Amino acid sequence: MADESTNQGIPAPEGPADIIDTDYEIGQDNIEAKIGPFGLDIHNPVFFISGLAVVIFVFYSLALPEQASNVFSWLFSAVTKGFDWFFLSAANVFVIFCLLLIVTPYGSVRLGGADASPDYGYIGWFAMLFAAGMGIGLLFFGVSEPMSHFSSSLGGTSMENGARTDWAPLGAAGGDDAAAQRLGMAATIFHWGLHPWAIYAVVALALALFSYNKGLPLTLRSAFYPLFGERVWGWTGHIIDTLAVFATLFGLATSLGFGAEQTASGLTFLFGSGDAAEGTRSFMGITYGNSEDSGVENNPLLLVILISAITAVALVSVVRGLDGGVKVLSEINMGLAALLLVFVFLVGGPIFLLTLFFDSIWAYLQNLVALSNPFGREDTNFMQGWTSFYWAWWISWSPFVGMFIARVSRGRTVREFVICVLIIPTTVCILWMTVFGGTALNQVVADGYEGAKNAALELKLFYMLSQLPLATITSVIGIILVIVFFVTSSDSGSLVIDTITAGGKVDAPVSQRVFWCIFEGAVAIVLLIGGGLASLQSAVISTGLPFTLVLLVMCYAIWKGLASEKR
Repeated sequence: MADESTNQGIPAPEGPADIIDTDYEIGQDNIEAKIGPFGLDIHNPVFFISGLAVVIFVFYSLALPEQASNVFSWLFSAVTKGFDWFFLSAANVFVIFCLLLIVTPYGSVRLGGADASPDYGYIGWFAMLFAAGMGIGLLFFGVSEPMSHFSSSLGGTSMENGARTDWAPLGAAGGDDAAAQRLGMAATIFHWGLHPWAIYAVVALALALFSYNKGLPLTLRSAFYPLFGERVWGWTGHIIDTLAVFATLFGLATSLGFGAEQTASGLTFLFGSGDAAEGTRSFMGITYGNSEDSGVENNPLLLVILISAITAVALVSVVRGLDGGVKVLSEINMGLAALLLVFVFLVGGPIFLLTLFFDSIWAYLQNLVALSNPFGREDTNFMQGWTSFYWAWWISWSPFVGMFIARVSRGRTVREFVICVLIIPTTVCILWMTVFGGTALNQVVADGYEGAKNAALELKLFYMLSQLPLATITSVIGIILVIVFFVTSSDSGSLVIDTITAGGKVDAPVSQRVFWCIFEGAVAIVLLIGGGLASLQSAVISTGLPFTLVLLVMCYAIWKGLASEKR
């Protein structure tokens, strides 16, 4: 058994492993400096190209907001409509690839070497995985997405000039409550089930395999060594890592934008004053949460304050490190999330929800092939506006979530890794969507309450909770969950971007992670002010498209890497 570590904090393989023989040393292209009490250890040129490009993008959004908004709208439409088939096809490849790994002999390969043991127990591992992976999204879309698909399906299809104009998935279910409910849940699970977790698993497995088993830096370029050889340390690798930084930064900023909007809306809903319909609704004297009919826009100042405050909390977590920061917060958040989940399950109708859980899984399996089909679809609004964006968003998040999962998954076999990252989280996501979305659906169908149905996306959760016992307490817990998920996402994202821009070093100076943490918050603030969530979504789409190609090639590299381990 190896009793020494490779350079820069990456553990050496334990037991037999096919280490790649390369002259490259982690950090050899880095620039190290000391500026007062702050140390720097940054990769040249990835850090400078990434930082400069993001600054230019942000400056353009602020300097020419109207033009930037038009460009963002065009970009979002062009990519989702022109490449919808590509996103759907690629996501299908990732699912099939992961399922194949489970049943092949390659599944017995252990990450970190044949004698490696897990660094974290199952509870801590799952807590970090969920908090980093989908935390804010589950809170934001847990009620809003099932309700949105239900409403559009119930409304049936509508045609104009020979094309569908509705947003219902597949063939809709006009006027049929039960069928619309099943189709709405199936479409929701499709977006939060096997496909996104397969995307995460591919990136995480590639990073873990080539770092912990092959002795290469913990960065995206290492996964392409079987294809490009020593060229991955040159411009070929610089481009791959730079794309990964862009994807991570904008994917994370989008999630932070969703989190900020939901937090602001929740606080205004619970503790605000004034009338939304009259445009006087406010929180802390800041106008927010107004009805679209009032013509009064939300004041972005509240979003700026929230993002700034939460980023400051994230900085504390960054300084405390992985075990003292992210791990502790993740376990606290998982406890709160489980508590809220159990409460809503018990008071929302446990028999109904339990029945809906299994019925939704069956509906998902029945519709999986049709929802995954990239060609010949009539439901183009759903396919392009929902699915294409989701796949681009997951792909943009994949370097961030993938590297974080890789960091905490050393010692697992490939089979155990894929099953845990793919199958088990999918089941938990189905349970979450069933409990929260199903409770809101039951309020509409059984009770006739349409508050959650008619509310804005970011408010649907709070309208649903308002009809349950202890509404204020559970709503406050919901806001706390969003905030802590916000913190753990920002902290984890800073860790990942810093690792990439430090050339794969995992023990670079803390001041660099502080820089990226502040930078992420600043990007989210600027883009929200410049164009709202539309600008963030366009940024995700623009980086997700080229990075999809990177992930497809990565699947082949993983296969080659595992083949060498089994020789």
